[in-house]
Amino acid sequence: LTDAKGMTLYWYAKDAPGKSACVDQCVERWPLYYRETVAATGGLKAEDFGTITRQDGKKQTTYKGYPLYYWVQDKQPGDTTGQARSDVWWVVNPDKFPPAK
Repeated sequence: LTDAKGMTLYWYAKDAPGKSACVDQCVERWPLYYRETVAATGGLKAEDFGTITRQDGKKQTTYKGYPLYYWVQDKQPGDTTGQARSDVWWVVNPDKFPPAK
């Protein structure tokens, strides 16, 4: 899953549907993805995207209930350098999401 510019979007295994566990320094490394309206393309369904208001008051876009993030070290569209980081950060694969935990 990517944003409109092709930047990879991630999910955090410690999150729960509708709730982010990434706070403080975590958000500095894993910036929040938020768009008021997501243009679902490529077979994605608009109804699979939503918005939560985090404990810090910021809004964050969700996919199938899970908050979405960028990885600060991804510099170019298509980069996936955050994949499997600490075994809790994963690229969102719409074909297999949400994965069994």
